[in-house]
Amino acid sequence: MATHWTIGADAHDPQRLARFWAAALGYVLEPGLDDPSGASIVDPEGREPAIGFLRVPETKTAKNRFHIDIRVAGEPPWDWSERTTLIRAKVAELEANGATNVRDETYADDAGHSILGHVVMLDPEGNEFCVA
Repeated sequence: MATHWTIGADAHDPQRLARFWAAALGYVLEPGLDDPSGASIVDPEGREPAIGFLRVPETKTAKNRFHIDIRVAGEPPWDWSERTTLIRAKVAELEANGATNVRDETYADDAGHSILGHVVMLDPEGNEFCVA
């Protein structure tokens, strides 16, 4: 039997970050865990881990050593054109919610054509994550 677990994240503004990540992942705010010093989001179907946000006084100063990858394109094998469309749509949605697009990471397919692998982004507090 798997152990239930929660991802913990430091935040300058836990409420804002919780709202951003809830929208990004299709989660909901966890009832009763929404005071100014912390917030939590949960998978509404109860299958995926919760994410908790705890207020800390310091701001982010260095690159994350652990980050979330949002996988919108499903599992291989992929239709690369459709995959790119799905990634671009999610990137636009996240930008509208306060994320920053940092860069595209591209790869060469078997024929040497450039394909979109993933997009590196920053959440509203500057935490790196990827959309693939």
